[in-house]
Amino acid sequence: MLKNNFIQEIYENYQNYLNKDIKICGWVSNIRDLGGVKFVLLRDRTGVLQLVFKKGITPEEEIEKSKELIKESIICIEGILTEGKSSLKYEVQVKKLNILNKPFEPIPLDPDSSTDAQFNVRLDYRWLDVRNRKVSAIFIFESWVAKTFREYLTDNGFVEIFTPKIVATGTEGGAEVFPVIYFGKEAYLAQSPQFYKQLAVISGLERVFEIGPVFRAEAHHTVRHLSEFHGLDMEMGYISSVEDVINTVEGFFKRMSEKALSDKYLKPVREFFNLEVLIPERIPRIPIREAYKILENYYGKHLEIGDDLDTESEKLLGEYVKKEFNSDFVFVTEYPWKVRPFYTMRKQDDNQWTYGFDLLFKGLEVATGSQREHRYDVLVKNLKDKGLDEKRFKFYLDFFKDGTPPHGGVGLGLERIVKQFLNLDNVREARLLPRDTERITP
Repeated sequence: MLKNNFIQEIYENYQNYLNKDIKICGWVSNIRDLGGVKFVLLRDRTGVLQLVFKKGITPEEEIEKSKELIKESIICIEGILTEGKSSLKYEVQVKKLNILNKPFEPIPLDPDSSTDAQFNVRLDYRWLDVRNRKVSAIFIFESWVAKTFREYLTDNGFVEIFTPKIVATGTEGGAEVFPVIYFGKEAYLAQSPQFYKQLAVISGLERVFEIGPVFRAEAHHTVRHLSEFHGLDMEMGYISSVEDVINTVEGFFKRMSEKALSDKYLKPVREFFNLEVLIPERIPRIPIREAYKILENYYGKHLEIGDDLDTESEKLLGEYVKKEFNSDFVFVTEYPWKVRPFYTMRKQDDNQWTYGFDLLFKGLEVATGSQREHRYDVLVKNLKDKGLDEKRFKFYLDFFKDGTPPHGGVGLGLERIVKQFLNLDNVREARLLPRDTERITP
């Protein structure tokens, strides 16, 4: 390996490296040539380290070689780590320089100031944009969220599964799907792993989760929608009520909020983002019919009974729970049947409402879940009530003919979680290469 250490590791364990030979690699972020001494800032995803080329210390041939350096050159150096006088505290007296590569032409986007550019320009040159350490911190955090989700569910008896992304029919039964030609037949990109994670529970795996891509052919032009995103999905069997699912989701966010403030992996993230969130001992649960009243009485926002929450309603409820409960989170429960998928279990005392819920995080829906309907005959009726063709869902209905435990689950949007945690303006900032109605490259 050309590179054995990240810059952050050198700072954290400086006592092991101080006044000793070290080797480090990265991108040249800045160059200051003062004649007899040259200062070069070296950047990697974890930090910045100052390099010093100085006559009498650095061999003459290496000083000559350093004249070839330009911004964004990729280099490895060997030298002595010493205490410096700059705000970076430590610096390396360079003994050997190895220039691995350098830009072929003037760079179209300066990584160190890329966030000042228009977002479309940043996406056009995403490989340069992500060299900006504040931008790369977003994806370090995103990786950590997925890792935490995986660890939390594994610790609670869940099995990770991997389901098809080319499917025979849309999960929701609607038109918001991307059709593909599959060996001469029409198929679709999966809207979610919903049917297959239910199959996995029914098959005897009992508790399952998946982290994978989700595709939605929704012609939205908003800061909260993507045509392709990563879903954090889980499904659990033998639940006594939907509250078991809600409690599991709550536990995941509590673990995240606690670990985010201390996990060493997130040190480069905390340098740029405040990771504190308000999460009470018990996240408030508000039935949607109560939410209608709150919106009407406190904000003059009227929704018809049975309506879904719109963007403004979610934001207002976020403000309400922060003020009344000192919480950045709220579960909105008992969603109306007319806005929920056919597989959602309806309330026993009033079948116009369901055991479906959303989790709002700082006024944005980041999770949607429910207790599922596990009774074959009721599922058939639900399909008819939704005006869906039973024959199209035969393969799914067949799952439920051979003994199905009560179960429920949730789908969370990874990018939305990251957006809200880091207070980003646009969910596209949390996607390395976003796909929407306008963009399919790079």
